[in-house]
Parts: sequence; structure tokens; C-alpha cells
Amino acid sequence: MGVTCVCQVPVAEGKSVQQTVDMLHKKLEQLGSVKQGSFWVDCETYHATGNAGGQPSKLLYVMHNSETPLSCMALYEGGPYLTADVNFDVLMLKLKSHFQNAKGHKVESRGARYRYCDFLVKVGTVTMSSSGRGISVEVEYCACVVPGDCWNLMKEFMQSFLGANVPELPSVFASKPEGLYAPSDCMDTMSQYLELFSKVRKQQVLPGASVR
Repeated sequence: MGVTCVCQVPVAEGKSVQQTVDMLHKKLEQLGSVKQGSFWVDCETYHATGNAGGQPSKLLYVMHNSETPLSCMALYEGGPYLTADVNFDVLMLKLKSHFQNAKGHKVESRGARYRYCDFLVKVGTVTMSSSGRGISVEVEYCACVVPGDCWNLMKEFMQSFLGANVPELPSVFASKPEGLYAPSDCMDTMSQYLELFSKVRKQQVLPGASVR
């Protein structure tokens, strides 16, 4: 995995979520991108059942990514983060007396993968309780792991199909003093998805966004 940027794309004016996704697909295909299957990322929210000292309990986010099907990522609110195998889901069931699943708070993004030269692009529909909440775009530049060396190139590529919706440099890049991205366990990517999912949880259901 190389340097990866995850961002939310607004629904085009007068269009539905699916129509906007189709427009992005068409733009990518016009550039010469080749569709390579599908992807999904999901996130379950858990809250601690007890809070010592009357302090509000922190949330635990358990996430999965189709790119790493044998792994499970757990992101504790404010850190730390950890990567485990899929048996972590079973462990959470056994810890239900300590961590309660927040029902109805599962968020996921599903969509198509596209390859363009050294770029891997994933356009997903973000859903919560089977209702569309937005559109996610993930762009990975597979040839580099140093954000500072490739961000301008990534930004130029994203402008070719996102136009004015190109995101700013993700904060996860700036937080690394050594300047290196962490591709080995995709945790940097998942933390960006978590930030996006947290935003869409607060949004209203979008028109024409029901998932069938």
C-alpha cells in the first residue's frame, strides 16, 4: 500500500447519490481507468458499560477493510489503535459485559475499485441503517510512501475527476514527524475513514439514497 487519501465528495446539485457516483465512474473511465472489482469498509461502534470516576466513557471503533480481509482494526477514541485478526470480533462478543455495541450506528462504504497507472481509486456509497449518507473517494498512489514527495501529483490527479472537490492534505500526514506513511497495516487509511464516518453520522439522510 502507498500513500492514501480518503475524502467525502458532495452530492451533485439536482442529482441523487447514485447518479453522482455514476458521474464519477464515467469520469474515471474517460481518463482510461480500468474497473477492478469492488471494495467495502465498515465500522462498528462500542461504548464501555462502566465509567470510572464519573468520567464519560470513550468509544471503541472496530473496523474492517476488504483489502485486508483477515485483519480487524480497533481504534480507541483518542488512541491507541491496534490491528488483530478477525477473531477480534469474537472477542468483542465475549466482552459484551464491558463493551456494548451501539445498535444502529454501523457505517459502511461500498463501491467500485478502479486502477489508473500507479493510482488505485475507490468510489463508495456511505450508508448507515440502509440509508445513504454520502459518497467516499479513496485515492492511493501505490508507487510512494512519503506524502511530501507525491501529494502534488495526487492532488493533480484528483482534480481530473473531482474538480473543485479536491481535499486538503489529510491531517494524518502532518502528524508524522518522520514524514512516512504507514502502509503496512492500513491504519492511517482507516483513521481517515473513521473521521469521514464520524461526519456522516451527523448528517441527514440524503434524497434518493436508499440502498436496495
